[in-house]
Amino acid sequence: MAKEIETFIKLQVKGGQANPAPPIGPALGSKGVNIMEFCKQFNAATQDKQGKILPCVITVYKDKSFTFVIKTPPASALLLEYSKVKQGSKIPNRNKVGSVSWDQVKEIAEIKMPDLNCYTVQSAMKMVAGTARSMGITVTGETPWKA
Repeated sequence: MAKEIETFIKLQVKGGQANPAPPIGPALGSKGVNIMEFCKQFNAATQDKQGKILPCVITVYKDKSFTFVIKTPPASALLLEYSKVKQGSKIPNRNKVGSVSWDQVKEIAEIKMPDLNCYTVQSAMKMVAGTARSMGITVTGETPWKA
């Protein structure tokens, strides 16, 4: 018989660096989850993604056991990494802080594809380009499809 779900917890944690300090400790402790057990399991599962921000959805069951699903890094974090800037623009429509090429946008879209609600790489690329635009990052080059 399936376990009864009590709640879901959504966190963004750096890969391989989960510890009981805030925000992880208070979020899990208030639901009665074993914090150190989560930290050990998360760090073991994300050894290869050291230092990258990873969204995580934790399912907490009635008996206080848990399972978690690790998602792909946010598109904004990947765009900052590819454009080599520290943060997005405060006024994105006026001040541009960096640029990425359509090839880089395609790489990001292929990484994000499992977590996006689209079926083609082209539509995923449009989503990533929209995120870049809202961060003040320009997408350089010719679009790979006809406008």
